[in-house]
Amino acid sequence: MPIDNVYQEKRLPGAFRQSWGKFYHDTSAMVGLYGFAALIFLCLFGGLLAPYGVDQQFMGYQLLPPSWSRYGDVSFFLGTDDLGRDVLSRLLSGVAPTVGSALLVTLFSGVCALLPGILAGLTHGLRSALLNHILDTLLSIPSMLLAIIVVAFVGPGLFHALVAVWLALIPRLIRAIYIAIHEQMDKEYVIAARLDGASPFILLRDTIFPNVLPSVVSELTRALSMAILDIAALGFLGLGAQLPSPEWGAMLGDSLELIYVAPWTVMLPGLMLMLAVLIINLFGDGVRRAIEAGVK
Repeated sequence: MPIDNVYQEKRLPGAFRQSWGKFYHDTSAMVGLYGFAALIFLCLFGGLLAPYGVDQQFMGYQLLPPSWSRYGDVSFFLGTDDLGRDVLSRLLSGVAPTVGSALLVTLFSGVCALLPGILAGLTHGLRSALLNHILDTLLSIPSMLLAIIVVAFVGPGLFHALVAVWLALIPRLIRAIYIAIHEQMDKEYVIAARLDGASPFILLRDTIFPNVLPSVVSELTRALSMAILDIAALGFLGLGAQLPSPEWGAMLGDSLELIYVAPWTVMLPGLMLMLAVLIINLFGDGVRRAIEAGVK
């Protein structure tokens, strides 16, 4: 005969379910998630969705305004530039060299900064102070200026710009990981785990890492936003992607002289940059808040 257990133990949701519940009920975070997924999709398939070729020119349709304008044409939804190229096609094809490249650069920077940041955070004394001063010196140079210096030595080009941004982001991420771990080393629960005989690996995995993850995610989000803006700025200055590349910064630089004649050729790439950075920041802030809720 089955026996009913009147006093059933209430099961608390795990950290992942708590984090996902917090993220799912956060409207701005979900907007950021869907927007970030759309950016990834356009990075992979934006060129295939473009109605025309990137460099396809339509003679007689130069500087055509967007289709909702009085003189617009529905065949060119966002208008054309001074060479008769479809702006929508170039914007869709430009997601990969702008956002996709920034995503790869940030990912590689995070991988390269992870081990040095962890080792630096676990050290004390002279080595820790020396590394802290070195990182402070490197971070005193703005990332954009450092990228310009690197590109000035190796020459313009999208790949060189990516290398320059990668080198500029590594010290920032190392310092972020170093500070996050270094602050945790003085916490009471970390000291208790060390006195209990926990090895550095177990200490890092079970005690330190869950508490520094929100800070690391927030810093990676800022690094991704900086990478997008730096790549676009280098393209705008003619030091990054070279024409006729559809990279958004290069499009801005090429159309700057048309701002009074055809303002859509300047405003639309700038608007895409603003939306991309806004989406990434919304997504990153939502992930950080969700992780903090799961950890607590």
